[in-house]
Amino acid sequence: MIRYLFDANVAVYAMDGGNPLLRQRMEDCEPGEIAISVISFAEVAYGTYVGKPPSAALLDAFLAAIPLIPFDEAAAHAYARLPFKRARFDRLLAAHALSIGATIITNNEADFADVPGLRVENWTL
Repeated sequence: MIRYLFDANVAVYAMDGGNPLLRQRMEDCEPGEIAISVISFAEVAYGTYVGKPPSAALLDAFLAAIPLIPFDEAAAHAYARLPFKRARFDRLLAAHALSIGATIITNNEADFADVPGLRVENWTL
């Protein structure tokens, strides 16, 4: 069961492997508890496309270990009900997490602070 959705920034940190706290929290999870939304994947993949880390090979390896979750009709309905005070990618990810009952793992908690009912954690601290 998916319990956590990675924001793009944490996904990049996870692929980098440089944060021991993040790595430990990931290791403490059961297989299938952590996933990445297609929303966050799109952000990371765009960065890769324009030459930023991670490399395409590392991104592919990450997706082999962390399930990619599609944005579905339930997520679209949740998105329609959210306030729009920040970037749309953040709102899409918040809606996706709300629709499946997951907690967003991010290094930018403030990006999601105004979303009612959303659970957010920072595993890098």
